[in-house]
Amino acid sequence: MGQFKFTDTDIEGMFLVEPAVFEDNRGYFMETYNEADFKNAGYDLSFVQDNQSKSSKGVLRGLHFQINYPQGKLVRVIKGVVFDVGVDLREGSETYGEWFGAILSDENKKQLFIPEGFAHGFLVLSDEAEFVYKCTDFYNGDDEGGIKWDDPSIAIDWPLDGIDEIILSEKDKLWKTLEETNITFQVD
Repeated sequence: MGQFKFTDTDIEGMFLVEPAVFEDNRGYFMETYNEADFKNAGYDLSFVQDNQSKSSKGVLRGLHFQINYPQGKLVRVIKGVVFDVGVDLREGSETYGEWFGAILSDENKKQLFIPEGFAHGFLVLSDEAEFVYKCTDFYNGDDEGGIKWDDPSIAIDWPLDGIDEIILSEKDKLWKTLEETNITFQVD
């Protein structure tokens, strides 16, 4: 029997993962990924790179994608709390331009898979957060793209209670709206 509970979202290909957590007086143990369990659940993924970031409260990273080398991402939080979001940018998708978001934290240990052909971003809700993710393709700095985090046509319902200021990178301040970007991905 697998060590994960998989829950599909309303956007095809995007799903939540809840690992089995084994706790005792010493702490806890859990698997964060097991290729066989994912394949048995119908998710045949291949990861080539792991990344980690640390951010403070109010930092919003995103909405990012790679143009020619799109990445699928299995994301989780190892310290703190974030609101994580994926936006469907797949050409011909019934949910093109729609988003799904979830609270990910070190306490709930949930993970979210954002497929290739999506924009991805997250907002830090705790004083600080450490965020880790597995990628299906390598990072290519010359291939970056993005969409404005507060694009009204996407209308992400960011949980801003308790956030005094949104902190963006200089690059993230310059992204345009989805309509201005006019990006779609052809994904098999």
